Amino acid sequence: MTTNQTPIGSGFGASSTAEDIIKGIDLSGKIAIVTGGYSGLGLETARVLRSAGAKVIVPTRDRNKAETALADIDGIEIEVMDLLDPTSIDAFAEKFLASGQPLHMLVNSAGIMASPLTRDSRGYESQFATNHLGHFQLVARLWPALRKAHGARVVLVSSWGHHFSPVVFNDPNFERRNYDRWAGYGQSKTANILFSVALDKRGQADGVRAFSLHPGSIVGTGLEKHLSKEELHTAGVIDENGQPVLDPAKNLKTVGQGAATSVWCATNPQLENMGGVYCENCDIAPLGQDAESEFHLDNNSTLTDSGVMPYAVDPEAADRLWSLSEQLIGLRFAI
Repeated sequence: MTTNQTPIGSGFGASSTAEDIIKGIDLSGKIAIVTGGYSGLGLETARVLRSAGAKVIVPTRDRNKAETALADIDGIEIEVMDLLDPTSIDAFAEKFLASGQPLHMLVNSAGIMASPLTRDSRGYESQFATNHLGHFQLVARLWPALRKAHGARVVLVSSWGHHFSPVVFNDPNFERRNYDRWAGYGQSKTANILFSVALDKRGQADGVRAFSLHPGSIVGTGLEKHLSKEELHTAGVIDENGQPVLDPAKNLKTVGQGAATSVWCATNPQLENMGGVYCENCDIAPLGQDAESEFHLDNNSTLTDSGVMPYAVDPEAADRLWSLSEQLIGLRFAI
């Protein structure tokens, strides 16, 4: 059964850091892959998992950039992979599978946000293709290694931004509707959550559990590169001097606080025998109200609301997305 979308009283909160979460947890002998693990939240997630003894592998489009970013962290392995290139995803997965290793933690942290309309080589809208389809293919290809772990977790870094849009099944790639960068982002983040619901249902018999999460609003990770300083200031996430506004109670967090929920989902024993849930502030999030939120940068008050939209955890929508994703990537998930 899918875990109820109800907080469990974890004892952690909005101010907890990834370092707080990992205290007392020994990951020796465990293997983790962290997409986006060379910048922002992914980098902090990779660092903290490695500090607890895990073997950490970071796939990247730009090896030189990753090597520079990870130079001060001993023992992290770097491999080449581009989430917009299906061939490179297959090659990365095949190399890992050839090693015969199990995969205990797959943290899908890479992503893009509010980008102008661009398409991949297949014609798919880039936010949906990067944030969802690339990770869907990666999980599908790595499935044998996840099963081999006999107790694996797949973590999908979603966002509060899923409030901006459900998955528009009849036009996910903006071929027949006007492109809106926030609707595109919201759709891709809803897809992350629905994927975790569907994956958990299919994987739990093999000991594979899935979680999605909102890390908080964190400036300086690179995710905000398509937003101007004026937009960020109007949204209340930076001050008049361009410095980040930090207020965990309003989900305005440091990188360490933002990575905390990812690390909690990937490692914490409180989640044993649970899965298929959306988390925030290092706990399972409650259900929110079933209404989309129109995003305006001049009014970010709703960004402090908690909860997951019911359409993002709807099992029928999750199954529908699963089928659509298999169709779009031309790959049947071998579960």
